[in-house]
Amino acid sequence: MSLTRRDFARNSAITGAGVALAGSVGALATAPNALASYDTDSAEGAADARHGVGYGPLVPDPEGILALPEGFTYRIITHSGKTKLESGEFTPSNHDGTATFDGPRGTTLLVNNHELKGPRANWKYPVPLTEGLVYDPAAAGGCTVVEIRPDGRVAEWVGIAGTSTNCAGGRTPWGTWLTCEENSDKAGVNGMTKDHGYVFEVDPIDRRANRSPKPLKFFGRYDHEAVVIDPKRGHAYLTEDAAAPNGLFYRWTPPKGFAYGPGKFRELADDAGVLQAPKCFDSGGKFVDDLSRATRIGTVYGVDWVDVPDRDARTTPVRKQFAADEVTRARKLEGMWWGDGGAYIVSSYAREESPGRHDGQVWFYDPRRRTLTLKVLLGVNPDPSEDGAFDGPDNITVSPYGGLVIAEDGEGVQHLFGATDSGRTYPIARNELNIGTEEEPEYSEFAGVTFSPDGRTLFAGIQTPGILLAITGPWKRQKR
Repeated sequence: MSLTRRDFARNSAITGAGVALAGSVGALATAPNALASYDTDSAEGAADARHGVGYGPLVPDPEGILALPEGFTYRIITHSGKTKLESGEFTPSNHDGTATFDGPRGTTLLVNNHELKGPRANWKYPVPLTEGLVYDPAAAGGCTVVEIRPDGRVAEWVGIAGTSTNCAGGRTPWGTWLTCEENSDKAGVNGMTKDHGYVFEVDPIDRRANRSPKPLKFFGRYDHEAVVIDPKRGHAYLTEDAAAPNGLFYRWTPPKGFAYGPGKFRELADDAGVLQAPKCFDSGGKFVDDLSRATRIGTVYGVDWVDVPDRDARTTPVRKQFAADEVTRARKLEGMWWGDGGAYIVSSYAREESPGRHDGQVWFYDPRRRTLTLKVLLGVNPDPSEDGAFDGPDNITVSPYGGLVIAEDGEGVQHLFGATDSGRTYPIARNELNIGTEEEPEYSEFAGVTFSPDGRTLFAGIQTPGILLAITGPWKRQKR
């Protein structure tokens, strides 16, 4: 049943601010260029909100890798070109989306995407073509499984190979990883031998389950970024990182009677279930064409869902199959995380291609209310080279200590930063690995931010050259 514009307007009028602030994270803002109040021209509140939260200032790292608050330490788990897989090859480069799992005999398992686009010859450290785990032998990407044993020893092996531009992905409630291709090249393009733009399931524990990789075509073929699964209703939500026109986020409804579990997706037909795109409207019933039009934290949109005509995009990309007044778009739809009964969804930035401009949004989709609420809004950062401002959110996770932890993929200085339930923000880490020059420094994005199952360790990747880090320290629940 669709949520009509009239229904949403009536419900908004009845519940008022209760709708506007749905979700436990509340109206989050970032600092110091964030928009902490409902007035997008004011940033004073965000700076004030920083005091009294977090873990204090970041201490420069003498090793030139990661600045952390006092009392925190890091350990390098994998490093492209330095650490090796069980099979003897070097760890692949370009670390991206990651999730953790409880492994056997007290181990912690991580599945780590490697965002490698195009032919294998373009990359010094592609994902090795392990027999039985290859989708397209021409493609460089894939993901690896990392095992951390109780004694600290580390092992790594290939989970899937021969895929392209594996980006954020997502963890399933039944303990597997969905790795997403952020590239939709068809066979014959850029040397590819198979069509790309799909989602694949990887089992971190059962290696045999990963043999003969099968694209989950029912999720659609487009430039996938991330995916989450609603453990109660069974829907999958997926983001698309695309432009001209801007991308979409999608909802997939499973076929009636489908029972989730490891490997069950492989049993579904390519056209199983229903793939839909959102159509949003404000409390006055007005259609919203792009999420960048929201200029106030706490903005709430009602959501209807529109069927995708051709999910495999045989002749026309999925996002181009809709007229301008049929769906709601957004620029750089990136990371997602399921928590607090809904999906957190990131839009990294918007510029001249969009109706409005910003340096990052985080939305919360409430499936019960069928609403999107704007939780984080970053104004355009006037000087990304200066430390202290946050911009370009990408991967995201819900923290066991309250609020969110967000990985930056912006311009200039790159951080991991936290945001409390009431909107106060604080730095957690700063990338100090300069991959540019002394005259023109450059710092790679953070990616794959996720906590260990016991909540004691925060894992994150530095995408270039490809480093997986484990951060530990005096974690504490953050005040609101």
